[in-house]
Amino acid sequence: MLRDEMWEEAARVVRGDVRGLLFLRDDLVRRWAEPHRGYHDLRHLDEVMAALVVLRPAAIDTDTEWASVVLAAWFHDAVYDVESPGDNERLSADLARTTLSRSGIQSEILDATCALVEASAAHDVTERRGPQAAFHDADLWILSAPQDRFDGYCADVRREYSAVPDADYVTGRTAILRPFVERASVYRTDHARLHWEAAARRNLRRELDRLADVG
Repeated sequence: MLRDEMWEEAARVVRGDVRGLLFLRDDLVRRWAEPHRGYHDLRHLDEVMAALVVLRPAAIDTDTEWASVVLAAWFHDAVYDVESPGDNERLSADLARTTLSRSGIQSEILDATCALVEASAAHDVTERRGPQAAFHDADLWILSAPQDRFDGYCADVRREYSAVPDADYVTGRTAILRPFVERASVYRTDHARLHWEAAARRNLRRELDRLADVG
């Protein structure tokens, strides 16, 4: 499985405690498979990993950068609680720092991984290449997905927040999605701008129209 292969490659680069890293990966899989998750599940993790592979040749220069991006992907939604969405990225970064430290990961990669996880809260990246740009775009690949998959993603997110009344959900979700349309570009890397941008804008406008109809 691709996500396991990428974990193993990152583990070879960081040269941490092999047994400890294996147990850590198993714990992360358990977290990603929690039943309350709709969109933020193992499928999302797999899609982020696949997108990173596509972006790697033109955006990532070193094995160390690659290891930090892969670890960030594994950790970025490891903590996911719909009751306190503003804390998820911070708590996921804290989990990464604590558990990776125990496995002997060098501080350079540890700091880079945690910074990437924390940055996923705002999706506010200016770099056009490098780990920040690649991870930003991979995490947002879903916005450019084929229509059926994008619509499924929207339904999955709504299911995660099924306890939220429609009016409140429309307000909150619109506030999250509209800024992407208002940006000069949804994505940062050249590859994503060329190959994903147009589809993402079509999908976002369609979802914003649907939300407006509900509201």
